[in-house]
Amino acid sequence: MNQALRIVVVSTDLDILDPQDEHAQQQAERSRSLRIGLLESGFNLVASLPGDVFLTERLAQLRPDLIIVDAESDARDALEHVVMATRDERRPIVMFTNDQDSGNARAAVAAGVTAYIVAGLQPERIRPILDVAMARFQHEQALRKELADARSELNELSATLQERKVIDRAKALLMERQKLSESEAYARLRKAAMDKNMKIVEVAQRMLDVADLMG
Repeated sequence: MNQALRIVVVSTDLDILDPQDEHAQQQAERSRSLRIGLLESGFNLVASLPGDVFLTERLAQLRPDLIIVDAESDARDALEHVVMATRDERRPIVMFTNDQDSGNARAAVAAGVTAYIVAGLQPERIRPILDVAMARFQHEQALRKELADARSELNELSATLQERKVIDRAKALLMERQKLSESEAYARLRKAAMDKNMKIVEVAQRMLDVADLMG
């Protein structure tokens, strides 16, 4: 993986308002461990951001290559903000958490998380985890593109078949009413299209519309 990979970490604030708050102390230590691991692995830690309503705008400005969500089980709002912020411009999302609830893991993956890592903040694990996450994301993006291309080709084929049906109906109408051969009917349609600077299917559809109107 390129060491210049731009990473944004989304987590709770490191400031601890209550020194007696053990949960906040643990979360702060997790966040520090994560940042140290990223720096020791040579990653470009662009920013640490809170998961709030301004996240979409901040990510649009920073344009990171990968987003890490450092969250506990009670930090779903942060994940929701990240998912919403990457809805229009997808990016790999890796979530580090101590939440071992498999239901939450499935929900996170369904929401768009690329990798859901439980208790995986050891520095030596971070690079392999991000390598796999990036590879998986790139594979999924390739599959999405293949699916989109296939759908586009199918739509084009469907449109082509529909146009052919319209032209065939117009040819049949000319053959019946003008006593023309199939090639002559097609030549008539093509000439009309050229004269009017229109597509043959447009001329054919207009002819059918008029025929339907006249009965």
